[in-house]
Amino acid sequence: MTEVDTALAGRHALVTGGSRGIGAAIADRLARDGARLTLVARDLDRVTETVARLPKSAQAQAVACDVTDPAAVATAFVCAHQRHGAVDILVNNAGQAASAPLRRTSDELWHRMLAVNLTGTFLCSRSAVTDMLAAGHGRVINIASTAGLRGYPYVTAYAAAKHGVIGLTRAMALELAGTPITVNAVCPGFTDTDLLQESVAQVIDTTGRSADEARAAFVRHNPQGRLIEPSEVAATVAWLCSDAAASLTGQAISLSGGEVM
Repeated sequence: MTEVDTALAGRHALVTGGSRGIGAAIADRLARDGARLTLVARDLDRVTETVARLPKSAQAQAVACDVTDPAAVATAFVCAHQRHGAVDILVNNAGQAASAPLRRTSDELWHRMLAVNLTGTFLCSRSAVTDMLAAGHGRVINIASTAGLRGYPYVTAYAAAKHGVIGLTRAMALELAGTPITVNAVCPGFTDTDLLQESVAQVIDTTGRSADEARAAFVRHNPQGRLIEPSEVAATVAWLCSDAAASLTGQAISLSGGEVM
């Protein structure tokens, strides 16, 4: 039986991209800290499976939503509000990563990276702020990336989008600094998720490297010599949701094992 804390009792957390990887780890941690949850993802079947694994105390619900669609985002927040009331924790985790050399970065790839990673974060944040102001409490946590703090080759569109997320975070934080709402970004380095495994497979296909060599290409960015664990990202998010982080806003926290930005 999963042990449940009460640190976030009474809080309603909406997590986008909550069906797997970092999003699922965040959902599990917030549920164990006592929050009620709405998990949003494009794949309703997969996010429903994730909800079923959470503590019953979270009263979690699954909502299908494409965060790039303003109408779908508005509907998702209506569903969240109907189930648990005002959203006072928003974790903008939904995102995609795709790589291509600049000269082969298509218009479609460029616009998709901006839409999923940046526009989706903006749309969900805009929808959440009204609830948070009414509730007198708010935490917006944007899952960015170390690619939002520095450049990496072959991910021009992704890096541009994540840099945009950092700028959005800082601007929102200053605009809302006189309110009870904080806005921060968490910037993981390469994290051991299904998304990373897909990237490893792409390296193998395009370069002919072995699986170990392909994985090492990602690990080498972390001075600690390892990948980041999803649970580490979740723990940072949980802390940012806590009362202890009330004075922290507008920050981009690097979880990268000491990678220099």
